[in-house]
Amino acid sequence: MKYIAERTGRHCLSLPSNRLGLYLALRHWCLPGQRLLMSPISADEILFLVLAAGLRPVIAPLSPRDGNIDVSRVDLDAVDAVLTTNLYGLPDDAPAFAGKILIEDVAHALESDLGGRPLGTFGQAGVFSLSKHPGAGSGGVLAVERESDLRALAYARDALLTRGSMLADLWSVVTPMARRTALGLNRVRPALVLSRLLGLQEERQGFRIALRERELRRALKRVPALPPLDPWVRADLHDYRARRGPVVRWYQARRLAEVPRERARRVAGVRLLAGLPTVAPAVRDDLDRPLFRVPLLVRDRDAAVAELERHGVSTGYLYDPPYDDYAPAFTERSPHPGPARWWARHVLPVDPMYAERSLPVLHRLERPADSP
Repeated sequence: MKYIAERTGRHCLSLPSNRLGLYLALRHWCLPGQRLLMSPISADEILFLVLAAGLRPVIAPLSPRDGNIDVSRVDLDAVDAVLTTNLYGLPDDAPAFAGKILIEDVAHALESDLGGRPLGTFGQAGVFSLSKHPGAGSGGVLAVERESDLRALAYARDALLTRGSMLADLWSVVTPMARRTALGLNRVRPALVLSRLLGLQEERQGFRIALRERELRRALKRVPALPPLDPWVRADLHDYRARRGPVVRWYQARRLAEVPRERARRVAGVRLLAGLPTVAPAVRDDLDRPLFRVPLLVRDRDAAVAELERHGVSTGYLYDPPYDDYAPAFTERSPHPGPARWWARHVLPVDPMYAERSLPVLHRLERPADSP
């Protein structure tokens, strides 16, 4: 947590997950019933966190340059607050949302900045993940400007925490360690097969959590509150609000300390992938930005994912379909849905840490025949 506090210059609250931090921030700064502008493309559980906070998700048009909110097509006067995504580490245009309640989801953007200013410092709160860049498997950090907000958020956090266990803590450390070892030894396919056999990868409806609309409507009668939405929010991280013990905290600190030391390798991978004709245009805006993933836009994405796995590269972080197609009854749909559908169908996020291993596959990929 020290690294994030020094980088942002903000007060930081330790959390068992990024998703708990997002909920706390939304409840602290937003009022139930307010309209929240958000990207159509983001992690599965984020939509349910917004609903749990009692907010109305207003789905923004998406920019095909970077997969973030297309500010040029947004009526900011019609919304009360904004949740940015900073997809794969590419920055949203945070300054454009000045004057609005702004919550920055910087799970993918731990080391990204905009105009020399770190992401996570533009809004009322920045919510970081320790399972992305650091690869710690769990953990989050909520960064805020005022100490009074920190105290209130800590109180709210403690009220939502559930009891942890030593066994769960050990499992949450062993799993990411094993994953890192498998990646390093080019044993991705056996690791994926084992994960599925052990039930570590839950069944999904496509790339999304099963909506279960009738159950969801019943749960929403009890919001704003987080526990009623637990079956949707927890997804593949059932301990997302469980107290963590010293073993987990030690591993999180150890992995976070490695982030600055891995920066040069990550940037080198970004530069290598930026030379591909399929790379998303915004990647080339700043080749010194250590992205979490480098988004490529390719014709047959699903075939590419399977081929990459055979070459020892795991993809993941696919968010398809967009929120307003996935849950139209629970969102205010985007006025311009085409670019989001196109992006969700074609984006291939590649880990820059394994760029060289990916290139034999990536060099053969073609851009989509259509355009948004």
